[in-house]
Amino acid sequence: MNNFSQNNKINRENLLKLLIEKSYKKGNFTLASGKQSAHYLNCKPVSLNGRGLQLISNLFLELIDPNSRVVAGLTLGADPLVSGVIVTAASKELFLDALIIRKEIKEYGTKAGVEGPILKEGTLVTVLEDVVTTAGSAIKVINKLRENNFLVKEVLSIVDRKEGGYEALKEQNIQLKSLFSIEDFI
Repeated sequence: MNNFSQNNKINRENLLKLLIEKSYKKGNFTLASGKQSAHYLNCKPVSLNGRGLQLISNLFLELIDPNSRVVAGLTLGADPLVSGVIVTAASKELFLDALIIRKEIKEYGTKAGVEGPILKEGTLVTVLEDVVTTAGSAIKVINKLRENNFLVKEVLSIVDRKEGGYEALKEQNIQLKSLFSIEDFI
């Protein structure tokens, strides 16, 4: 998998335990992609838990491209992820900004589709996801960031379901780095 430090190997083990306990269900489910699956992962009970978000944020910081200046994600699932990563980074004297991508452009005010600080064109942005299945949500974020003249090279996810997301991102010249794959839960 990834070359994690010893401390982060322990963090990874602890995070997996939390995800199995609070996020993973076995049954018959329809996913956001429309696919049917016997495995369901909802990472929000862990990403909206203080200890869970701390573990995720530390592990994501170890994976992130050191040249990245911004983390971004699609609201609602990525909101705690981008917030957790920038706060954890700041506590380590690493400074990142965050962008939240709206699912729909607001119809009032500035009609913004991207919320966050004003950044220079060409800024390198890392996209954060909770679960990647087909990468449809991540690609929406990447397209919106590219429309705003940002550079995107990678997506970090908590879990890769191994259902085509890696390949879809590769077609976009994007690297997918995941903390876990569905095999870790089966």
